[in-house]
Amino acid sequence: MTNQELIDALRAADAVQFGEFELSHGGTSEYYVDKYLFETDPRCLELIAEAFAARLEGGADTKLGGVALGGVPLAAATSVAAGVPYVIARKQRKEYGTGNLIEGDLEEGEEVVVLEDIVTTGTSLIDAVEALREAGATVNRALVVVDREEGGRENVEEAGVEVEALVTASELLADADRD
Repeated sequence: MTNQELIDALRAADAVQFGEFELSHGGTSEYYVDKYLFETDPRCLELIAEAFAARLEGGADTKLGGVALGGVPLAAATSVAAGVPYVIARKQRKEYGTGNLIEGDLEEGEEVVVLEDIVTTGTSLIDAVEALREAGATVNRALVVVDREEGGRENVEEAGVEVEALVTASELLADADRD
C-alpha cells in the first residue's frame, strides 16, 4: 500500500472534512478527520490493518493495544491481518464486573505496540501507554493512522514511545478538494 492509496481511500470515505470544527482538546480546526467514517469503511480498515501489520516487529512475541474507542477496530482488524492478539486500554476503569482498565490477556513484561487513530496532542495515547505500563506491559512503539502534526508525536515520544504515522496532516491535506 502506498500513502496515496490510503489518502485516496480516506477521502473516498469522506473522512476528511473542511469547515470549522472543535477538537477534543478544546481547540478549533479548519479540517476534521472523522475516524468513525474511516474505521467503519471496509476498504480503509483493510488498508490500515495491512499497513500496521507490515510494520509490526517481533511476530508472535508482540501484542497489540487498542486505545478505546477509536483504536479498538484498528487493533481488531490488525490482529486478524497479523495473526497477533490484542488488548484494549480503557479511558477509565469500569465500575462494574472486573473493574479492569486493560481488557484482554496481558502478561507481565509483554511487548505491546499501541494502535491509535489520530494523534493531535497525544494525551489519550500517553494515558493508554501509562495504563499498559502500569499493568506490566513493555510499550516502546505506537502506530497511528493520522498525525495531525500539532505536537502530539513529540509529546508521546517524550514519554519514551516511538510514533510512526501512516499519513500526516500535510500529506492528507495536500491537493485536497476543500469544497
